[in-house]
Amino acid sequence: MSADVAIGTKREAAATVIHPAWVRICHWINAVAILVMIGSGWQIYDASPLFDFTFPRQIALGNWLAGALLWHFAAMWVLVINGIVYVTLGIVTGRFRRKLLPISPREIFADAKAALTFRLSHDDLSHYNAIQRVLYAGIILTGVVIVLSGLSIWKPVQFQELTAFFGGYDTARYVHFFAMATIVGFLIVHITLALIVPKSLRAMVAGR
Repeated sequence: MSADVAIGTKREAAATVIHPAWVRICHWINAVAILVMIGSGWQIYDASPLFDFTFPRQIALGNWLAGALLWHFAAMWVLVINGIVYVTLGIVTGRFRRKLLPISPREIFADAKAALTFRLSHDDLSHYNAIQRVLYAGIILTGVVIVLSGLSIWKPVQFQELTAFFGGYDTARYVHFFAMATIVGFLIVHITLALIVPKSLRAMVAGR
């Protein structure tokens, strides 16, 4: 009986793992890289604004254009390498399939209604609701768009086919900006939900 109990305890402990180590490591590396890229990107934007506003220097990173570019490119490589590792492991391990699929319009509507009436359950952190699946799948696709549009801006001659795909250099800048705005919006929602459901933050730190 004692052996059975020990085996059962081990299985129960294994079942409580919500985020494996590779997910947590990639998550926090990505978080730092994204914040650096956003801050330095705002400083780069201020050097040649697309709209009738600029970002305050207090929340921008780099102090001037050259400094911002150094931060931006350094974080870019971290983001790209980390993103490749994350997406590859997500596909190979089947995590994306289990966590993000299927995405049903009916479930999205039902969970959105539940969220708006504060009835959306967060008891089982190992299961993503339809809203989470849409947000996480969407932010992965946005990450791909922002990297590709960034490459087309960075090397418009070397990646001229990619730049043309985005409609030219100027259009690629707008695509890059709105992808950044989407990521900032996601971060606001993501952090807000983490504060509302603090056990989700603990799970991303401890894994359980």
